[in-house]
Formats: sequence, C-alpha cells, structure tokens
Amino acid sequence: MERESEQLPQTQPTDTFEVKEPRNHVFSKVSEIARSTVETYRSKPASHWLLLALFGGFMLTAFPASSLLSRLYYNNGGQSKWILSWAAVAGWPLTAILLIPTYIFTKSRPTPLSLKLAAWYILLGFLSAVDNLMYAWAYAYLPASTASLLAASSLIFSALFGYLLVKNKINLSSVNAIVIITTGVVIIALDSKSDRYPGITNKQYILGFVWDILGSALHGLIFALSELVFIKILGRRSFHVVLEQQVMVSFAAFIFTSIGMLINDDFTGMKVEARSFKHGEVAYALVIAWSAVTFQLGVLGGTGVLFLASTVLAGVLNAVRVPITAIAAVIWFHDPMSGFKILSLVVTVWGFGSYIVGHSSSNKVS
Repeated sequence: MERESEQLPQTQPTDTFEVKEPRNHVFSKVSEIARSTVETYRSKPASHWLLLALFGGFMLTAFPASSLLSRLYYNNGGQSKWILSWAAVAGWPLTAILLIPTYIFTKSRPTPLSLKLAAWYILLGFLSAVDNLMYAWAYAYLPASTASLLAASSLIFSALFGYLLVKNKINLSSVNAIVIITTGVVIIALDSKSDRYPGITNKQYILGFVWDILGSALHGLIFALSELVFIKILGRRSFHVVLEQQVMVSFAAFIFTSIGMLINDDFTGMKVEARSFKHGEVAYALVIAWSAVTFQLGVLGGTGVLFLASTVLAGVLNAVRVPITAIAAVIWFHDPMSGFKILSLVVTVWGFGSYIVGHSSSNKVS
C-alpha cells in the first residue's frame, strides 16, 4: 500500500503537464507575435506606416493596371514595342510635379548632382528602358495572365541580387520559395499550348516567354541597385530623395526610349496606329496616357517601398501583384485558365507565403 501511494503523485503531474503544455505553447507563440507586431509598429511614427501603405497600394493597383493596359494595346491593334516602352516612362513629369511642393513644405534642398550620382541615374535609366522593352515584347506574344505569372520570377532575382549587392539575408525559407516559384514557371512552360493566342507561332511564344524571364531578372537587379544607391550614395534622409531618384531615372529612361522611337520612326507610327485602333483615336490616346500614369505610379510606389523598407518587401509586393493581374486578366480579357495555369498560380502564391514567413522569422531572430 505504501508503494502504491508513493507512485500516485508521480503519475498525476505527468498527465496534467501533457494536457496543459500545448495550450501554453500556442498561447505564448500568439503573445510573442502580437508583442513583436506592436513593437514593430511603435518603432516608427504613424506617418511612416501611412506612407508605406500608400506606396504599397500604388504597387498593388497601378502595376496590374499597367499590365492590363499593355495587353489592351495589343488586343486593339497596337503593334509597336517601342511605343509601349515609351509610354511607360513618358509620365516622368508627374513625379517631378510632386517633387516641387516637397521642397516647399519640408524646406529641403535638392541633392547635389555629383558625377558619380549622375552616372548611377543614367545606368538605372538605361536598364529601366531595356526592361520596359523586354516586357513590351513579352506582352506582345503572351496572355496578360501568363506574362504576370512568369513575372513572379522577379522575386527570385530580387532576393539573389539583394543578397549579392546589398547583403540582404537569404534563409532556408527564401531558398524554398525560390524553388517553388521556379516550379510554377516550369509548369507554365509545360502548358504553353493551352493559352496561346490565335496567330502566335511557337517561335513567338518562346520569344515572349524568354523576354518575360529576362525582364524579371533585370527588374530584380534594378531593385537591388536602387537600394544600393539609397544606402551608399544618397542615404535614407527624407522623402524628397525618393522623388528625386525616380524623376532622374525615369527621365534618363525617357531619353533612351525616345532615341529608339526616333530611330524606328515610331512617333510617326503613333498617328498611323491611332487611326487604325479598334475603338478610335480617342481610345488610343487614353490607353497610351493611362499607361504612362499607371506605370509611373507603380514605379514610384516601388521606389518608396525601397526607401521606407527594403528590397525584400519591394520584391514581395511586386510578386503579390502577380495573382492580382492574372485573375483580372481572366475576368476582363477572358484569358484561358487551364488546370496547369491554376496549379502554377497556387504554387506561386505558396512560394510568396514561404518567402514572407521566412523573412519575418529572420527579422525576429536578428
């Protein structure tokens, strides 16, 4: 009897511990996440989060709208890749207009334009012009939903170039996301016959596929180089720096693209396209004008996120717009949505989630 009474107290605490421990573990995890979120929010003023939300909103709305307008241009009779590329940077004066009141209200002065800084602006402008031309070729031969899904690979290149140039961290979750998104791209490649527009040859489809991937790679490089300019040359001083960088880079891209337009005689070609456009000259002018506005707002949003956060968050938001664009293209343009494309969309979103969770975890550790 004495031995039995001695054994009873040993079994009861063990049973109680097994029941309560999981509950306590979950509660502690939830509390930790809530506490971390509150601390992160309090670490910056409310104006910081307001601007970050505004810039993020620009990326998630203006970029999809710009992609859909590109497809609308080709669907209604537009043919020139140079014109579409030119429209992407023709809206640079909009950012310049926003820059003027910034100087007045913040009492800040323009950043001195050194030879080194000017060289960086010219380089980024040239890369942006080339990037826009690559995407113009991609949208000429691919449905908007397919082109946007392939553009998800920009997250891969943002992570890689951010690691190589800006020393952003890459953890196992980031590698996992890269593998998953690459799988999504491969799935699209395997399903190339189901979403091809009538009249598009195998060579044209493959060309659009390749230009989209190359454009996404260059897009990731531009993100990383832009953050490098902020850190090494401009510094993270004030909001007007963001606008200055965007104005100068877009202006440089505008000059490069305008030279291409002149060589290709596409300024004259715009008049010809306008007369033969499906819904008339006014519709043609509206498509070009709104392409200029939406693309400029999207790039401004991306530059603002770079300034207020990092290449990682800009890459994530740039990738999140992909499923938004794909779904919108299916609704408005009736793009074919095969089982393979749906699988690619699911896999891509999964990759986004893995990347975001992995980056959030690494931030908590650091």
